[in-house]
Amino acid sequence: MKIIILSRKRGLYSTNRLVEAGKKRGHEMRVIDPLHCFMNIASHRPMVYYKSEALDGFDAVIPRIGASITFYGTAVVRQFEMMGVFPLNESVAITRARDKLRSLQLLSRKGVGLPVTGFAHSPDDIPGLINIVGDPPLVIKLLEGTQGIGVVLAETKNAAQSVIEAFMGLNANILVQEFIEEAGGADIRCLVVGEKVVAAMKRQAKEGEFRSNLHRGGTATIVKLTPEERSTAVRAASIMGLNVAGVDILRSNHGPIVIEVNSSPGLEGIEHATGKDVAGMMIEFIEKKAKPYSTRTRGQG
Repeated sequence: MKIIILSRKRGLYSTNRLVEAGKKRGHEMRVIDPLHCFMNIASHRPMVYYKSEALDGFDAVIPRIGASITFYGTAVVRQFEMMGVFPLNESVAITRARDKLRSLQLLSRKGVGLPVTGFAHSPDDIPGLINIVGDPPLVIKLLEGTQGIGVVLAETKNAAQSVIEAFMGLNANILVQEFIEEAGGADIRCLVVGEKVVAAMKRQAKEGEFRSNLHRGGTATIVKLTPEERSTAVRAASIMGLNVAGVDILRSNHGPIVIEVNSSPGLEGIEHATGKDVAGMMIEFIEKKAKPYSTRTRGQG
């Protein structure tokens, strides 16, 4: 098979591992920067070009699109879909998962466990927003934040009000969520491929920090999931319409709750923590599922 990986940097661990796994299984792998692609859209023969080269004859595309280029990156994926190329994750599913508010609304509608979450636009509504979420501490998140950036823990109502007012003053969209104290500064990253959790790790925040992201000094260890945690992760990925997803779960007193569904999960931390060949499993999924013009929207919204 001929497979394209849409990635801004060839040297990234996840990109390298996918190239290695694909070549090991006998496929032709090509890394393309999506920002250097251009498209012929209004045509009887839609096409993606890379530095004037027509990217024709490929069987599958693996989107590794960062949050900062979601709009253009998903447009490139969508163009490949129009050409009949099988996407590991479809453009509409990536867009859905990247919108934190939309993804939480979709998960809530399907009954997936979530932290109590509030959203508002007007500063006049801040007291009411805080009241519906509950007593401090409260977690305040930028909708556009990634890797723990733009996430603040407010210990008191006054602190929460000040932080929310500051973000609103910058015209930033934010979510306010309950703080799950019993999680102990840890979350669980479940790596879903197809309809199965293929690997899982526990990420523990460093001392004095509540964000467990590995980029913020958190540590990762292998973890044994409960059946409910496995089914929650698979359901969350399915609701987003994602074939491959990193589903982040907190262990709360009332069961597993989902805090985020990532459409381009990193492979380095989870492969090192679990010793599993996640990249190989992703390539194997493509081998089983890739068919021309097989794009479909799984999930709703």
